[in-house]
Amino acid sequence: MQTTFIRNTDDGRKVEVIGPYVCVDGKPVADAVMEVKDHPNKRAILHTLPNAAFMAGPVVLTAEEASVVRGALLQAKPSPTDPVAINEQLRHAINARNREAGIE
Repeated sequence: MQTTFIRNTDDGRKVEVIGPYVCVDGKPVADAVMEVKDHPNKRAILHTLPNAAFMAGPVVLTAEEASVVRGALLQAKPSPTDPVAINEQLRHAINARNREAGIE
C-alpha cells in the first residue's frame, strides 16, 4: 500500500494517507474529505480554527493539505475499466457539479 505523509499533529502524531484511508498514527480515521462549509459543526470548527477548510474525520485540513489527501485517495482507488462503471462515475460527477451550481 502506498503511504503519503500529510503532516504531524501538534502532539507529534503523523497524519498520513495509507491506501484508501486517512490515518493518524497508522489508525484509519476517514475514507473521504469533507468541506467545512458542509460540516454539521462548521461554526465550532471555524471558531476554533479559522484557517480550516476541510475535515477528514476528526482531522482538520487546510486547502493545500486537503488537495494532497484527495490526490492520494484517488490514486488508491483502482481505475474502472468496465464501460458501465465509467458511465456511472461520470454521471455522479456531473450530478455533483450540477448540485454545487444550484441546478436541480
